[in-house]
Amino acid sequence: MTQAAVSYQVKLLEERIGTSLFHRIKRQVVLTETGKRIAPLISGAFDSIDDAFSIARTDNESVLTISCSNTFAQNWLAFRLGAFQMQRPGLAVRLHTDDHVVDFARDEVDVAIRNSAAPWPGLVSHFLMRVVIAPLASPEFLAQHPQIRTAADLMALPRLSSDDVWWGRWAERAGAVGVTEDTQPRTGLRLDSQLLEGNAAMAGHGIAILNLALWRNELRSGRLVQPLPDFAFGRGMYWLVYPPHKRNAPKIKAFRSWIEAEMRADAIDDPHGIFTPPAPAPDPRD
Repeated sequence: MTQAAVSYQVKLLEERIGTSLFHRIKRQVVLTETGKRIAPLISGAFDSIDDAFSIARTDNESVLTISCSNTFAQNWLAFRLGAFQMQRPGLAVRLHTDDHVVDFARDEVDVAIRNSAAPWPGLVSHFLMRVVIAPLASPEFLAQHPQIRTAADLMALPRLSSDDVWWGRWAERAGAVGVTEDTQPRTGLRLDSQLLEGNAAMAGHGIAILNLALWRNELRSGRLVQPLPDFAFGRGMYWLVYPPHKRNAPKIKAFRSWIEAEMRADAIDDPHGIFTPPAPAPDPRD
């Protein structure tokens, strides 16, 4: 503020409280007796306000809260997150797992990992990976059913959560012509999450349709097998999202940099194009 602006604000303040706070002497000002009495109290109040905001800033920068689905948390993020924690030893990391979408305005969450076909409106969105789905089963289950040659063969076998909409979409893409959900066998197992379905498939209870990116370790170790490796298709994408006002927070920048590096490392072995980003949206000005 200019000197004139400061003088004007002082004048307004004195008019508001009804007494002088300063003596104007030549080119300086000194406190009046009233000014001297209240100055320590006012200074203390400003110090308390400054301390309060310092505490808020420190608390906010010392904790990173991440929200994501249960399967993403347990099958991809949880066993990697320790490496990020080691890079940022002064930062406490909290992982909030829920299959419901969090409300940034209501919930104390800094960043979220969400599944959608496009960037989330009103949020900063960074592409992480595609959701590429395919049927997976245990080697023991497939040894008992060696006749799988086509999508129709696979659909005729016991399937976990067989009323899941992913089954119909996969069958259509895989060319299972004439196959309908009503005519195909169903198991009695209807599970509420990929995490449960994947574990049931590893136990040999049927074929599960799963997100390949979240079961890469099980595929590499051989605990799960993709019986028809040529038939997988993308459905949606995972995005790292956060509110625009948190864009420049150091902890947000650090986490984004770390998780994008993890995605690049995974992309080295990517036969299904899981980590291929979407084409940029056309510029309406073109």
